[in-house]
Amino acid sequence: MNKEAVVASLNQQLSLNKSSKVLIVGLGKTGFSVAKFLQQYGIQFAVIDSRNKPPMNDALIQAYPDTAIFTGGFDKSAFDVATHLVVSPGVSLQEKSIQKVIQARTKIVSDIDLFACATDQPIIAVTGSNGKSTVTTMLESMGNRSAIRTVAGGNLGIPALDLLDESVELYVIELSSFQLERTSALNAKAATVLNISPDHLDRHHTLAGYIEAKQKVFSGNGRMILNEDDEIVKDMVVANREFISFSLQTNTGFHLEERLGEIYLMDGTSPLMKQKELPLEGMHNVANALAALALGKTVGLDMQSMCRALRDFKGLEHRMQRVAKVKGVTWVNDSKATNIGACVAALQGCQEKIVLIAGGDAKGAEMTELIPVIKEKTKCVVLIGKDANKIELAINGCVPSYQAKTIKEAVQIAAELANAGESVLLSPACASMDQFKNYQERGDKFMAAVLELAA
Repeated sequence: MNKEAVVASLNQQLSLNKSSKVLIVGLGKTGFSVAKFLQQYGIQFAVIDSRNKPPMNDALIQAYPDTAIFTGGFDKSAFDVATHLVVSPGVSLQEKSIQKVIQARTKIVSDIDLFACATDQPIIAVTGSNGKSTVTTMLESMGNRSAIRTVAGGNLGIPALDLLDESVELYVIELSSFQLERTSALNAKAATVLNISPDHLDRHHTLAGYIEAKQKVFSGNGRMILNEDDEIVKDMVVANREFISFSLQTNTGFHLEERLGEIYLMDGTSPLMKQKELPLEGMHNVANALAALALGKTVGLDMQSMCRALRDFKGLEHRMQRVAKVKGVTWVNDSKATNIGACVAALQGCQEKIVLIAGGDAKGAEMTELIPVIKEKTKCVVLIGKDANKIELAINGCVPSYQAKTIKEAVQIAAELANAGESVLLSPACASMDQFKNYQERGDKFMAAVLELAA
């Protein structure tokens, strides 16, 4: 889109123009991307952050020295003059200052709204409780293998606004519930909710609130890609909207089917590739591959190229990542499993007996949901983090449990408990912020402790 078209789109869809006064709430990577975008289109903005020195503070001052920046709290005067708020995903909409301006009918927009107004190229939108980063990355590879200039970002890696480029032919955007709850202008050509399991209930308060936020990915009139095996997602179908289903359990849409002793990934009656050709472990990753194929088909990607991309796909760091084999014990890093559903999927995909390392910040989730899969798949559990006691009480002795103060101590305890032929799996079912900067640091420290053990 040329500049004039973007300006017209912003005004038409968001009532955003050169007379607007935008307050960017939160100065992390997303907030800084919004500042760059608004500056490019000559829209007035100021920035506010409750932290004394937010991560992108110095970068903003250097780039735009005349910008008003309020830090160390939420100054009422900054909110009073704003016509629009762009609230970063890390900031809750329940903040008192934000609730007041919502009640005063100040318009809330998101970086995803700005992004959607600024491109006329097709967008694939991916959300769900688990698997969204894997599917997003698969699709980026599929697009580029199909000779379509494809970029991916959003909740994964690069902020959506920083992806905008005239050379891009397809955008794949991973979206969290926090991004979606404040988004109104998204109209993706293809969109999916991969699955739903309780997550972020400390912010959304109820499962219904979380589901409502996720469902906003289907705003607009694009094709819906629905998980036939997830009752909540299956019920999101909208009358008179095109949809494709994917399933591990039925034979509709993209599914699995046995032919001449081999299991194939199928599109209707057409075999696409053998399941054993997928290099990723776990049936949840087969479901991810089926979802990616359905999304890619919707935007016209070449099926053979998509299958080649899947055969070469090596997976993501910190997602069912094999670290080492020590004395016959396999060590697996699934630090990205920051909720119950991800941990359940990881355990269900394992064939051998597991010593599970779990724990951290449970984000208000009901951890008793882990009991059936822990009883079935694990030998014992080693717990870390602030909610270790909560998880120990929840699993109620269904298997032996131990507690460790650090990830290194957890590795040492697990090494004593695991026998040859078994696996030790770090799949925390919890967020990492209680002990680490993020799940990546948690995974890195786990791998370092395992490699030290191996040495």
